[in-house]
Amino acid sequence: MKNQLIILLTIVLSLNSYSQISYEKGYFIDNANQKINCLIKNSDWKNNPTEFEYKLSEKSDSKNATIRSIKEFGIDNNSKYIRSTVEIDRSSEIVNFLSNDMNPNFNKETLFLRVLVEGKANLFEYVDSNLKRYFYSKENSNIEQLVFKSYTTINNTVGKNNRFRQQLWNDLKCPYFKMGKFESLNYKKKELVRLFNDYSECHNIDLVHFEPKQKRDLFNLTIRPRLNSSSLEIQNSISSSRNIDFGSKIGFGFGLETEFILPFNKNKWAFAIEPTYQTFKSKKTTNVSFVSGGEILAEVEYSSVEVPVSLRHYFFLDNNSKIFVDASFIFDLSSKSLLTFKRADGSSLDNDLEIDSRNNLAFGIGYKLQDKYSLEMRYQASRELLGDYSFWDADFKTLSIILGYSLF
Repeated sequence: MKNQLIILLTIVLSLNSYSQISYEKGYFIDNANQKINCLIKNSDWKNNPTEFEYKLSEKSDSKNATIRSIKEFGIDNNSKYIRSTVEIDRSSEIVNFLSNDMNPNFNKETLFLRVLVEGKANLFEYVDSNLKRYFYSKENSNIEQLVFKSYTTINNTVGKNNRFRQQLWNDLKCPYFKMGKFESLNYKKKELVRLFNDYSECHNIDLVHFEPKQKRDLFNLTIRPRLNSSSLEIQNSISSSRNIDFGSKIGFGFGLETEFILPFNKNKWAFAIEPTYQTFKSKKTTNVSFVSGGEILAEVEYSSVEVPVSLRHYFFLDNNSKIFVDASFIFDLSSKSLLTFKRADGSSLDNDLEIDSRNNLAFGIGYKLQDKYSLEMRYQASRELLGDYSFWDADFKTLSIILGYSLF
């Protein structure tokens, strides 16, 4: 069954090139200032791109365009990027990597800047992983970075260089603007966009806002009952005669999943947490070396709350259906679970083992219909149940068929 799951995962990953790819109406301007209308693959970039894919028509082959050959490109009613050579400060905002210099460390780079607002003054954004910088220009002036930098002070505290406030106070003049409007301004996209909108409106200048409409369905709550096929095999490193294979058992579980759709790459990535209750019970009559006089009855009663933390990727088939694959790290919270041994006459032994489970990994493949109904097959890799015992190992594995119904 494990091999079958691996084969299915391979097939689904190969579907990536066949699943729905969104090419949307757009344009680009090349180095010869020629504007080409085309279809651009909308990857909903989290980081500012350095290249993009496009088609000249629906039936034509896709081509690749890079920052070296393109001065500007955009997707209609969604986004616009311009190429610009700017001075950018890439100083880290992570506390452990802050410098003790409050001044920015500028380097000249050629970047695709995302246009946020076009008006009497223009606002741009650059994102590269954890780095986020904002730039601006006024009328025909050069594009300049709005300066914000965290640094370590002489007292070993975190200081803030908020020079961007002075830059904007000097350049965005309006009779209605007061100093307090800038003194409380934060280096956040939403606040900067609002300020640049206000500035253009103050001068009765029409503006273009390139922020796409807010995405819907960024949060899902799903009930997920399941059918589990679980197996348990225990081994003793001192004597193989103490090994016991409980075989596979069918059981049931129930989970409640909270899924967060990540706000980039066209809703293809998600993060999920799913507390799940599961039980496993089995008995096995066997001979073991630590008991004289014949057979014993080994019995396991194991229940726990599993908490899978999952990263999920969707492959869209059409507007109503999609396939997904996920990988999970499972925290297991076992409760009052035991592996017990009894003699054939029913009397107990003093060799009971208390279950103390360890965490494990899981991999799944599934199908979702209308963002409401789902079906998933998930394989859990080996989980150790006897972590507190030096000479015992317990190999617990589970294959689950999971049904899902999204409440919202």
